[in-house]
Amino acid sequence: MEKDIHVVITMMRIIIAEVIVVIELFLTFAKIGLFTFGGGYAMISLIQDICVEKKKWISHDEMMDITVIAESTPGPIAINCATYVGYKKRGMVGAVAATAGVILPSFIIIYLISLFLDSFLEIAWIASAFKGIKIAVGILILDAALKMIIKMPKKPFQLFVLITVFLIMMAVNLFSIKISSISLLIAAGLCSLVTFWVRNKINGEGRSI
Repeated sequence: MEKDIHVVITMMRIIIAEVIVVIELFLTFAKIGLFTFGGGYAMISLIQDICVEKKKWISHDEMMDITVIAESTPGPIAINCATYVGYKKRGMVGAVAATAGVILPSFIIIYLISLFLDSFLEIAWIASAFKGIKIAVGILILDAALKMIIKMPKKPFQLFVLITVFLIMMAVNLFSIKISSISLLIAAGLCSLVTFWVRNKINGEGRSI
């Protein structure tokens, strides 16, 4: 009888611990979704700060991989990042909790704003606040990019791709050249695949010799 009680207590503790983690995932990403303006790219900095630096849920390398994969797959980048982190922590339940957390605040806020959109846009102090928020969003995106560049392995090919894409994007903005960011992603991916294939080919030939 005592053994059965001990088993039940142990099971209850495990269940409670799992529920606490799922709730923590939901609340953490709800906080990110609630206090981040400017879309997914602005959220990356906050996700990196909380999930990598503070909670240690994922590593810096994983964060970089998640960002690349989330950008290359359908759907908003922040939602894809949240789904991955949640899945890694607690499987499908964690993925649903993290995704719901990052979506719900934005959905509720946009829904409330849509009810009073005309009067909302006419409020002077709100319009002024959003001008400042735009600057903060740019800084958040730059902060996330700088952290990733610092943590990125400084290999010649990676530095070449980084500098090339940066120069292309500068030209796009300065001279109003129409180049899709998707094209740059595909081009960078193809360059990586070719480099990987050539490197493996050379290494294979070296071993056979």
